[in-house]
Amino acid sequence: MANITVYSTEPCSFCVRAKDLLDRRGLPYEEINLAKDPAGRAELVEKTGMISFPQIVVEGEVLGGFSELVAADRAGRLAALGSS
Repeated sequence: MANITVYSTEPCSFCVRAKDLLDRRGLPYEEINLAKDPAGRAELVEKTGMISFPQIVVEGEVLGGFSELVAADRAGRLAALGSS
């Protein structure tokens, strides 16, 4: 399984939808909820250069936000993550 990190905040409907998609695909992830972990914001900017939510990082590589996650799913890239 790939190492997946989801940077999220509250309230954030796209964050909820991203986590739901990963759950439906059976892909475990670590969530860093920046509403509860303000120090994680600096980590998010350092790793992704972004401050929008959610941000998904796979194996240290920035995948992007919810739209990019959906595109990766449609292209079969999420299925490949589950089999690696």
